[in-house]
Amino acid sequence: MPATPTFPADARRSLFIYNLFFPLVFLALLPGFVLRMLRRGGYREKFRQRLGRYTAGERERFARGEWIWLHSISVGETLLALKLARKIRELEPGKSIALSVTTSTGFGVAQPHANDWLEVIYNPLDAPWIVRRALDAVQPARLIFIEAIWPNLLAAAKRRGLPVTFLPRLSPRSAARFRRARFFTGPIFRLLDALAAAAPEDREAWQALGVDPARLHITGNAKFDAAAPTAGRTDEFRDLLRRLGVPDDAPVLLAGSTFPGEELILANAFGELRAQFPALFLILVPRHVERAADILAELRPTGLRVALRSRLSSENQSGETCDALLVDTTGELRDWYALATVVFIGKSLAAAGGQNPVEPVLAGKPVVFGPHMENFAPIVARWLAADAAVQVPDAAELRAQLAALLGDAPRRTALAERARAIAAVHAGATARAAEVLLRAG
Repeated sequence: MPATPTFPADARRSLFIYNLFFPLVFLALLPGFVLRMLRRGGYREKFRQRLGRYTAGERERFARGEWIWLHSISVGETLLALKLARKIRELEPGKSIALSVTTSTGFGVAQPHANDWLEVIYNPLDAPWIVRRALDAVQPARLIFIEAIWPNLLAAAKRRGLPVTFLPRLSPRSAARFRRARFFTGPIFRLLDALAAAAPEDREAWQALGVDPARLHITGNAKFDAAAPTAGRTDEFRDLLRRLGVPDDAPVLLAGSTFPGEELILANAFGELRAQFPALFLILVPRHVERAADILAELRPTGLRVALRSRLSSENQSGETCDALLVDTTGELRDWYALATVVFIGKSLAAAGGQNPVEPVLAGKPVVFGPHMENFAPIVARWLAADAAVQVPDAAELRAQLAALLGDAPRRTALAERARAIAAVHAGATARAAEVLLRAG
């Protein structure tokens, strides 16, 4: 075991402040966290892992291999972590990977991919004694954070001499928050052995936040290095639409990763567009599937006939005709994109930040989004400058732009092709990030 490192005074100060306030923040957030767990369900499964406790079988499995710990959070980060895990396995075929998540939805996305070299676990609560217990059990050779750092876990790993690397997401809003708290965040970032940043414009921001330039690498955005939709799943989903009475040539408006308020906006726009495009079908994919019941209640006054994805299966041969499909299952959005005619990007109209717009573009689909795409500002700016995407200020303009796109196939194709060409710069980002995250330290 390498000698225990001595942390700089500023890092010790940051950790002291964090641990001083962590219990207070945790207690304040606990009611909301419990409510989300109850609504999402599945919280009892492996709950003890959140406290750093593992079964004898889990401990035995960890003791048998050499493990890399990928630390994720929820669905979006977990999908990225799975992609990174596969690339790491290619580069290090002898290594096993422990993929940890915070939410039950993230666990539900990751668990089907578990195998002899991939173990899915819950993140331990970021308290010093709990993360030490978790590290004792997993015994990783390396720790990789995906998009968020947990300071006590980072510090505990570094005290054990483990290399710790970071694949971050730096939105303008998070960069501003980090700058305001630089006296606290900077020393934490300086404990990292390497950071794989997405874009050249991120370099100055991360250096301003205290990251050592020698440990900062620009690899491209691994989230934009998307795999193609799965052909088998596309066929399966097409068959589901047929059973709902949707012809193969019917135009499909798909709203991906929507937030509260956006489903009703899309439903109202859809109702108006139906007068011009009678065969139009609507697919709603909310960011949080536990909202399905609330969405159905909100849409009921519109009169739309809405089917639930969870009630459709290969055994369900119902021929009931519907107007819309509400996808209340996780991990399927990428494959639904393949069936869309036009895609609306959620969290951009009734909420702020925006969701990933690149996956539908790589599936060859034109994208429309609202004014709030802050989390993806660099690529969105390039798309808009090249007339490769459509941005709308409000619901009225959304309906107008959707009508224009649905009626203009050549423009849809041109938008998608221009957007895909711009996004292609990120091809191979996953492999580049994996190299950086594996080799440092």
